[in-house]
Amino acid sequence: MIIARILGTVVATQKDERLSGKKLLIVKPLNLDGTDQSGYVVAVDTVGAGFHEKVLIVAGSSARLAEGNKDCPVDSAIVGVIDTIDVNENEG
Repeated sequence: MIIARILGTVVATQKDERLSGKKLLIVKPLNLDGTDQSGYVVAVDTVGAGFHEKVLIVAGSSARLAEGNKDCPVDSAIVGVIDTIDVNENEG
């Protein structure tokens, strides 16, 4: 899973019919400290996430297992909205 933040939306009127009705969001992967990683990802929203929320992203075959994505041409899906992240770097 990938931690990311929602930056915006993608509107594509011409697309594979299996993507009709799906919300496409631009997300920015994040480091554990909340800073941005490089690059962007377009992900299908399966949980009703909103602008600037931190979310959990799955990729590859896991994205096609997310709710409503069976047999869809997706490589990334938003599967959760993050409430908090707790990291204890003193353990281990």
